[in-house]
Amino acid sequence: MSATTLLAAQSQELGINPVLNFTIFGAFVLVTLIIVFRASRNTKTASDYYAAGRAFSGPQNGVAIAGDYLSAASFLGICGAIALNGYDGFLYSIGFLVAWLVALLLVAELLRNTGKYTMGDVLAFRMRQRPVRAAAAISTLAVSFFYLLAQMAGAGGLVNLLLGIQSSAGQAAVIAAVGAVMIIYVLIGGMKGTTWVQIIKAVLLIAGAFAMTVWVLGLYGFNLSALLGDAVAMQGGKGEALLSPGAQYGVNEISKLNFLSLGIALVLGTAGLPHVLMRFYTVPTAKEARRSVVWAIALIGVFYLFTLVLGYGAGALVGPEAINAAPGGANSAAPLLAQALGGPVLLGFIAAVAFATILAVVAGLTITASASFAHDVYVNVIKKGKIEDKNSEVRVARITALVIGAVSIVGGILAKDQNVAFLVALAFAVAASANLPTILYSLFWKRFNTQGALWSIYGGLIVTITLIVFSPAVSGSEKAMIKGVDFHWFPLENPGLVSIPLSFFLGWLGTVLSKERDDAKQAEMEVRSLTGAGAEKATSH
Repeated sequence: MSATTLLAAQSQELGINPVLNFTIFGAFVLVTLIIVFRASRNTKTASDYYAAGRAFSGPQNGVAIAGDYLSAASFLGICGAIALNGYDGFLYSIGFLVAWLVALLLVAELLRNTGKYTMGDVLAFRMRQRPVRAAAAISTLAVSFFYLLAQMAGAGGLVNLLLGIQSSAGQAAVIAAVGAVMIIYVLIGGMKGTTWVQIIKAVLLIAGAFAMTVWVLGLYGFNLSALLGDAVAMQGGKGEALLSPGAQYGVNEISKLNFLSLGIALVLGTAGLPHVLMRFYTVPTAKEARRSVVWAIALIGVFYLFTLVLGYGAGALVGPEAINAAPGGANSAAPLLAQALGGPVLLGFIAAVAFATILAVVAGLTITASASFAHDVYVNVIKKGKIEDKNSEVRVARITALVIGAVSIVGGILAKDQNVAFLVALAFAVAASANLPTILYSLFWKRFNTQGALWSIYGGLIVTITLIVFSPAVSGSEKAMIKGVDFHWFPLENPGLVSIPLSFFLGWLGTVLSKERDDAKQAEMEVRSLTGAGAEKATSH
């Protein structure tokens, strides 16, 4: 039997109804496009396009942040990891959630008070504008591109898994369609339209996960112990390992270091993700920025509790053998559970939500990358802050979004059959290594200067990418991106354990080796970041 025939047979066993799935997803796209067109009527200035006119409340922005953050990997990936590895799979959720405490306590309010539209605004406040903005833009584009590539490649896997399309041409066409819709969201709606898409998607995702959680628990009389017992029984002799640490990351010392490195990157990376940081500028005050993070923490935390039940539910009701045999492997756990609970209709809804998840996340990434290029590079580096036509900045941002969208479509098509886990790891590791040290140093260290920022950003970027390229994630392992070759010398799949401390060190070293210092500007930034005094004047357009 050919691979295509086997895949078709497996898809049929899943109960896939492509017409139903496309119909539900099409309805979502239609509704959100109408909202985006309505939102676009008020998108005139750069503030409207980048920051939605700062018109969203804290709770609204919190829901949008949850929509931005809960990617397909959070839903499909974590459910599958828990179904197959139990406790160790749930550790991903803990890492993703704890990361928000860093954002809440160290970044959200201070960033909102200090910046205008992008991370470059914060870094350039008391440093030399052009080199720092260029570095911030390069780092932002690097993180956004790798995250975008992973999401678009994930779209190819979802097409395979949920819509029953096996041909390469068919998968490429759907990836292109997803990219085209995303480009329309960004070009027309700007941040306001994108935010509403993220809010709708977050509500659908959390509501769908809640319904399935209640359904699963209801089958077991709302007795979690009974559910865990069934999940253990379905695993056979290895079942007990689901309830204790070590099933995935306790095999040897390298696997333990791998988990430590991944955990550090996840916890510290979130506060440096450009598309997350940019959301803090869509609210009118620093207080609303804090409220939005509190709402995001609550919603994301509840969602990850749902994934705990859904993961073990998939392990108990579907079983590891069926999950591993299905198209997409571990990623099929949640759809298989939906099929087992509610048949083709619930599976169709989950398929639509998964695609909506990708649409919302890639739209947020695209507008962030385009804003960084237009605002930091075009306006402040190329034009040196002097633009005669106020609409030219938004025009450049839209052209950049078009280019980024096209590149991500091509990249997603090329990478659709590859292991893209390392791309997500790279995005988080780059964010934690290149972005977070410079942000924290800028906000909290009076001595920090331009050379320190450049060394930290470029050094973190170079070290992280180098270690990833020569890691088992790319070559030399069963799950490597490039099969049949082995040129890895760095033992860890995620470089965070090495690259993050090294980036902090480079930031310190670059600073102390430079004589540049501007105490007056630093004092102004400290007052503004802590009190918000002068922030509204700086953020008005």
